[in-house]
Amino acid sequence: MSKKLVAFFSASGTTKKVAQMIAEEVKADLFEIEPKVPYTKADLDWMNKKSRSSVEMSDKKYRPEIMKKKMDMSSYDEILLGFPIWWYVAPTIVNTFLEAYDFGGKKIVLFATSGGSGFGNTVKELQPSAPDAVITEGSLLNRGTKKEISEWVKSL
Repeated sequence: MSKKLVAFFSASGTTKKVAQMIAEEVKADLFEIEPKVPYTKADLDWMNKKSRSSVEMSDKKYRPEIMKKKMDMSSYDEILLGFPIWWYVAPTIVNTFLEAYDFGGKKIVLFATSGGSGFGNTVKELQPSAPDAVITEGSLLNRGTKKEISEWVKSL
């Protein structure tokens, strides 16, 4: 039986709720990707070109710092990685996470929450941060219902 990890970044709590339900459903460990400097409501104002999230997402090489936690990724076979969609892709803090740990030989399945857009180029933009992992686009779990999550998990 493979050991799974549900890792997630959640700026407002929406993705966190979905990640917790997924972890419960697949009996996986849960890991929160936490920014060293938490995001404020003003930071997340996508209408403001000078907001923190807008500035970070306009430079794809930018890597927001994360709280580095001791984590032995070697004990996991599969990582379910969740995040909100920002500017049609994963926030660059997800790249920071992928670059902070060794995901060589791992299968990473993405899930996301979004106000309306899909995954866009997410896989292509995350792959260089974990070049030895197999990253696959999973599902948008916007409703975050137990039924939606259960059906998605069964499809994996």
